[in-house]
Amino acid sequence: MSDDPSPQSLAGRLLIAMPSISEGQLAHAVVFVCVHTPDGAMGIQLNRPIREPSFETLLKQLDIAPVPPARHIRLMSGGPVDHSRGFVLHSADWTAETSMRVDAAHALTASLDVLKAIAGGGGPERGFLALGYTGWGAGQLDTELREGAWLEAPADEALMFGDDHESKWRRALGKLRIDPGRLQPTVGHA
Repeated sequence: MSDDPSPQSLAGRLLIAMPSISEGQLAHAVVFVCVHTPDGAMGIQLNRPIREPSFETLLKQLDIAPVPPARHIRLMSGGPVDHSRGFVLHSADWTAETSMRVDAAHALTASLDVLKAIAGGGGPERGFLALGYTGWGAGQLDTELREGAWLEAPADEALMFGDDHESKWRRALGKLRIDPGRLQPTVGHA
């Protein structure tokens, strides 16, 4: 029997990449954790907008009417894993049978139902379409947290759905009262 307590789920929380993650798509990443269990974790990155394809072009490719849509949502890179999969991270004011509730305020929908609703002028009040996701295997995220690769913070609507992507990493650190200029690129051990 292990003396380690079981890790508490971070679903509904933010992960903020530390400077030790200095290369690739996760450098300066802000990730909203959607699932965190002993089997692994999955999240959607909040600060990597993509310009192509456009929402309208994507709807045409998926044969979703109407085109042009009654509403648009932003497209984001959700992380380095499987860019062929799409997930709409959205406010929980709208859900479908296929939606997964992350917490009381947020849901994740990976079916076309949400895109059809948005194109028709309905759907959730807030949201964006993420192509790809950020994923961790069993125990991997917990190890990275212990090693200081990530900080965790409460989520808020401005960081989740705001348009100022360039400053999200700094603003997320600011929620923890951390000055990014004082962070060291490597983690020391005593």
